[in-house]
Amino acid sequence: MSNPRKVRGELIRALIVDDEADIRELLDMTLARMGLVADCAATVTDAKRLLGGAAYQICLTDMRLPDGDGLELVRFVGENCPELPVAVITAHGSMENAVAALKAGAFDYLSKPVSLDQLRVLIRSALDLPGSATQNAGAQGHQLLGVSQAIDLVRSLIDRVGRSQAPVYVSGESGSGKELAARLIHERSSRAEKPFVPVNCGAIPENLVESEFFGYRKGAFTGAETDRSGFFQAADGGTLFLDEVADLPLAMQVKLLRAIQEKRVRKVGATVEDSVDVRIICATHQNLKSLAESGRFRQDLFYRLNVIEVRMPALRECQEDIPLLTDHILEGLARAAGREPPVVTAAARRTLASYPFPGNVRELENTLERAMALLVDDRIDATDLNLENELSNAIELPSPGQIALQDYLDEAERGAILDALEKTRFNRTAAARLLGVTFRSLRYRMQRLGLND
Repeated sequence: MSNPRKVRGELIRALIVDDEADIRELLDMTLARMGLVADCAATVTDAKRLLGGAAYQICLTDMRLPDGDGLELVRFVGENCPELPVAVITAHGSMENAVAALKAGAFDYLSKPVSLDQLRVLIRSALDLPGSATQNAGAQGHQLLGVSQAIDLVRSLIDRVGRSQAPVYVSGESGSGKELAARLIHERSSRAEKPFVPVNCGAIPENLVESEFFGYRKGAFTGAETDRSGFFQAADGGTLFLDEVADLPLAMQVKLLRAIQEKRVRKVGATVEDSVDVRIICATHQNLKSLAESGRFRQDLFYRLNVIEVRMPALRECQEDIPLLTDHILEGLARAAGREPPVVTAAARRTLASYPFPGNVRELENTLERAMALLVDDRIDATDLNLENELSNAIELPSPGQIALQDYLDEAERGAILDALEKTRFNRTAAARLLGVTFRSLRYRMQRLGLND
């Protein structure tokens, strides 16, 4: 069963599936005003019959139907008409059904009573979907390099996820490319022409989190001299990427959950809410599920954010990609420096291939940038990488039994911080990323260990 995209001059056809005649009529009239022609069905059986005889550009289905449910229809469409976006209409407040529909492959959902404004936004988003995932790939210069099986799987998942409106949780170690994955998902979606707003949740002071996310009205607090929009308003129509989402205070997690569910936000000091159309992609190097189970992250928010998980593999899991990444990184560095890329000797390539890279791609980038900056000719040899003795040159620690446990832990932490600072040429922001902690956390640890001097 095929479902070709609409071409110029053709009518846009929609399929409405609902057992309530008044809902079908309301949706039909709304779509007609937008220039769409709708066919209506009251059961799953009727919907499947119509899908077999006509090509549709969008499908709207109720969750509860006399002979089945919306999830059954979502799965049927996914198997037989993979290009057809399906939106599910759920009972008000039934977020479990909405999440289940998104996990099953639905494009998006609407809550009853149906908001016609939200319906129109959904229709426009669905009809703007690119006809081919590869057609939009790299539209803004971002690409996921690699030929390994692990990278192939991620690339394929990103292509599929891009066609949905579902929230995405990008997991992976620090430096593994989580923000790159989020940008690629955005570029492959119907939101590609709208803003992509990245936010480092760990870098925002706790007392400013709400105003930064939702904005504020003039006079809402001391220093609020003008109205200001927040991250949600800035990302309206596009994608909001919440990096290190685990660092959000619990009080803010409650407000974030409500904003995601209701698709409305209220500026600090305002009396009314504003509608926002934002897709949420979040990431953290921490285990979000473990944090939720231990009470350090709200379980209901985790359940809402973790609709689709994209796991970025560590560099050691795809070492066959290191030569390709090395050449690509050096080409970029050389282009920025206005010179030719240096030659990487066979010995240097063997060293790169055997090193575990605990800091992943980010550490590879730092290693090559440092080697290139210190070159005296146009060749990078193994000794220029300073990796062969990296592990053996780690600070020798006494055994825990020889000194107090806290002293032992402090010494190990001090060594890790100094090593990260040296690798990043004492750029504290880059060192924090390499260590997998927030800048605020690194600053506190350095102060406690007397490393600020």
